[in-house]
Amino acid sequence: MSESIIAAKAKVVDGIVEQFKAAKSAVVVNYRGLTVDEVTQVRKELRDNGVKMEVIKNTYLRRAADATGYKGLDDLFKGPTAIAFSNDDAVAPARIMTKYAKQFDDLVVKGGIIEGKVASLEQITELSKLPDRDGMLSMLLSVLQAPVRNVAYAVKAVADSKDAEPAA
Repeated sequence: MSESIIAAKAKVVDGIVEQFKAAKSAVVVNYRGLTVDEVTQVRKELRDNGVKMEVIKNTYLRRAADATGYKGLDDLFKGPTAIAFSNDDAVAPARIMTKYAKQFDDLVVKGGIIEGKVASLEQITELSKLPDRDGMLSMLLSVLQAPVRNVAYAVKAVADSKDAEPAA
C-alpha cells in the first residue's frame, strides 16, 4: 500500500477521533435491512435534533476507539455499522435510535458512548427514557418555581383571611 493511501486513511481515523472526543454521546446501530425511506426518516429526525449519523468502516471505528482509549467497543463494530454523534444533547441519539429500533425491526441499537464512557445497550435504553433538553429545563423551572409559588399562596391566604375578618 502506498504511503499516500496510508496517510489518507490515517487522516480519516483522526477525523473520527475528533468526533469521538467532541461528542457528548454516540450510539452505534446496525441498520441492515432498512429501506431507503426508513433511513431517510431516521436521518431527518436526527438532523432536526442536532445529531449527525454516519456510516463508517468498522476498521476506522476500531482504530479511532483505540486512539481515544475506549475499550470494549470492538464487539460493536461488526457488520453494517452506523454511528450517531451528538455534541450538544447527550440524550437525543439514544432517544431517537431507541424509538426507531422499536418501530423498525431491522434497526438494532448495539451500544455506544455517553459522556466519555463506554455504554451498554441497557444504559443506552435507560438514557433514552429521559426527556429531551427542553423537557428537562421545563422540569427544572417547575422545581425552582415551587417555593416562590408556595410563598405567594401563603401571602394571598393571609391577605384573604384579613379581608374576611369582620370589622370591629
